[in-house]
Amino acid sequence: MLSAEIIAVGSELLTPTKADTNSLWLTEKLNEIGIEVKLKTVVGDDEARLEETIKDALRRSDVVISTGGLGPTEDDVTRQVSARAVGKELIFREDVLAEISERFRQIKREMPEINKRQAFVIDSAEVLSNPNGSAPGMLFETDGKFFVVLPGPPRELKPMFENYILPKLREKAGEIFVKRKIIRVAGMGESAVDEAIAPIYLQYQNPQTTILFNRSEIEIHLAAQAETESEADRLLEEVAEKIADRLGIAVFTISDQTMEQVIGNLLTEENKTLSIAESCTGGLISERITEVAGASRYFIEGVIAYANEAKIRALNVPKELIEAHGAVSGEVAEAMAKGVRERAKTDFGISVTGVAGPGGGTAEKPVGLVFIGFSNAAETKSIKMNLPGDRYLIRWRASQAALDFLRRKMLKNLTTE
Repeated sequence: MLSAEIIAVGSELLTPTKADTNSLWLTEKLNEIGIEVKLKTVVGDDEARLEETIKDALRRSDVVISTGGLGPTEDDVTRQVSARAVGKELIFREDVLAEISERFRQIKREMPEINKRQAFVIDSAEVLSNPNGSAPGMLFETDGKFFVVLPGPPRELKPMFENYILPKLREKAGEIFVKRKIIRVAGMGESAVDEAIAPIYLQYQNPQTTILFNRSEIEIHLAAQAETESEADRLLEEVAEKIADRLGIAVFTISDQTMEQVIGNLLTEENKTLSIAESCTGGLISERITEVAGASRYFIEGVIAYANEAKIRALNVPKELIEAHGAVSGEVAEAMAKGVRERAKTDFGISVTGVAGPGGGTAEKPVGLVFIGFSNAAETKSIKMNLPGDRYLIRWRASQAALDFLRRKMLKNLTTE
């Protein structure tokens, strides 16, 4: 398998406000044709460090792709540094200048004198036309290796890579298909998942299995390589099916869907409706549900009842219940779920009440204590959870747990009907 490195150029990428998203997209495209990305590097507008990075990358990798630093200003250093790194001169190309000038004519603007710098390219490199911007890309081949220099803006980089580079790399990599599948798991920890499925995935070198934990769920990533697309798909399905059978209801998707998409599909298929009452999550569950297109078919109403007075007024939670058990309790969670269901006249109601922190916790009710309520015509139930993390994570994990509680209740009802 060919190896690749990606070098993202630009001092702005070293600040906390700007992320390198190009490398994620490039990695996906390279993986699809069987090229493995071994290293990603972010380098500021520092000529010495960039030259060293390019030289090192070309020594150890088959494909090196740099992104950014091809603008017309003084701090755009990628052109001259790339040329030095491969032992070549920059040459001025009149035909490249003519293309850049034409771009400006098309948008009815006069080309600034400074943009002529972009007509300097590495001697003997293939120039990659840029119909979406002024900076041409370059492809330089040396000792059987590919050095690709791309502009930074995604609207320029992506078509340039797909039109000029991807076909050449596919030919170089040979006929190999790499397919991926993500299995998402809720209600289990990373260690528990690994313990359950290790006897399955350790039997296979292909597909490769990686277990990841994000803020509220476990992701099981499968990657299969094969000479045909259908064979790669078959390998994935074989392992995914065994893992899903082993983990049971904890698996909420093998199709890389979000929890809110899964909930939306279940509600749509069963022609059911949902309402939500939220306290500590402050509308997060409703926001997630409405992120899915078409949610208006099944999501009727959301109530953010943060204060006790709001719970009493908007959800008909008895004042005596709050006084007896406290707002953060199973009894109040159940009353909230039932109250919102009856208010909105929906098939299902779910609720969340808890202590998100960082303050407000007590010995009896610490930060992270959350109660989730569920109500339908047949029953009203609640579950108690102690969620780790800061305020952001507790709120997010509570939203995920609430949706997962609803999912499990819906699936249980379907199997008993």
